[in-house]
Amino acid sequence: MRARIYRPARTAMSSGTAKTHHWVLEHVAETAREVDPLMGWTSSSDTQAQVRLTFDTKQAALDYAREHGIDAIVQDPHRRKPNIRRGGYGENFATNRRGAWTH
Repeated sequence: MRARIYRPARTAMSSGTAKTHHWVLEHVAETAREVDPLMGWTSSSDTQAQVRLTFDTKQAALDYAREHGIDAIVQDPHRRKPNIRRGGYGENFATNRRGAWTH
């Protein structure tokens, strides 16, 4: 069994960082998915592809994989530098703006 351990990225629909502070162990599908000709649903006979475990730390995920004989690949997250503006959010509503306020 192969699996990958990673830290999920934030969703594209929000700037929040919820659900990005834990590590996920996700099994790699051993077989390809099949499309049902009548309904168009996708299915697979591999039930391990549905398993998704979460851990508080990367080391806990690695220990779990080692205990259960899972060949795991770790993908470290790419750190994004913070976007800190000089004036911050209050700059949007400053009374001493030089230009016209537009969105």
